[in-house]
Amino acid sequence: MDVLKAFLMGVIQGITEFLPISSSGHLSLFSHFFDLDTEISGLYSSMLHIGTLVAILLFFYKTIYELFIEFTLCLKDISKRRFTLDFKKMSTTRRMLFMFVISCLPLLLLLLPARDGKNIIEAVEIFSADDSVLAEGICFIINGAILLLAMIVEKSFKKKRNIGIIPAFLIGTAQAVSACFPGISRSGTTISTGLICGVGKKNMIMYSFILSIPTVFAAGFIEFLDAMKTPTYIPVLPLIVGVVTSAVVGVFSISVLKNLLKKNKLKYFGYYSLVLGVIVTVIGIVENLLKQGV
Repeated sequence: MDVLKAFLMGVIQGITEFLPISSSGHLSLFSHFFDLDTEISGLYSSMLHIGTLVAILLFFYKTIYELFIEFTLCLKDISKRRFTLDFKKMSTTRRMLFMFVISCLPLLLLLLPARDGKNIIEAVEIFSADDSVLAEGICFIINGAILLLAMIVEKSFKKKRNIGIIPAFLIGTAQAVSACFPGISRSGTTISTGLICGVGKKNMIMYSFILSIPTVFAAGFIEFLDAMKTPTYIPVLPLIVGVVTSAVVGVFSISVLKNLLKKNKLKYFGYYSLVLGVIVTVIGIVENLLKQGV
């Protein structure tokens, strides 16, 4: 892995992690077409998640700090037996904190056993670990359809609602599903699910990205453990370049997405995903036919 490829992976991660077009899908395509070693690209991908975490912390530091303070206050109220689950009596920040907890619950389902001693998240890794991009292409098409559906349904809500228990759980479920398939965007599915539930755009952007903190951290940690199973020499400079680039580009991407959502431009990401999905699907089919000697 040279500095240029590390830089390009950082740019791809920074843009696609926050714009609703799937970072895992684009990194998978990059690794496939540039013929990167699986272990090396996996380790770089895990480290690039650090950059995107930094971007989220920089952009939403005030809200994250408020949530942390509220968490400590919750513990204090529990210790003094003053804690209540009555959402009507909670402050806005505490209510949001509990919605985050509800949204994180579906992620636990990914740890359930699937087959051959693997849990669900490990079992579905086959879609990103194989040498075909067919699955990525299909997932990009699904991602585009979800984004366009959200833009259509969102217009039917004249009055926007706050995030409640049911929307929070559905948003978390969407996040869990997107974590399984390269090409289905985490930010795209969570924001789209919120919009379909009638939640306002401004609330959904902030909610989606802060909700991603445990997900991005977990994804990076799992990729790191997988990469470490096969010891590989990794040059330090490209690693630093990739992480810094993903952080800087990530902050820029969040700002761009906020502005585009205000202008109802989410549909263009949907069109992009659909077109890319069709192209990648065709390439995947052709590659599979060539491998079979057809």
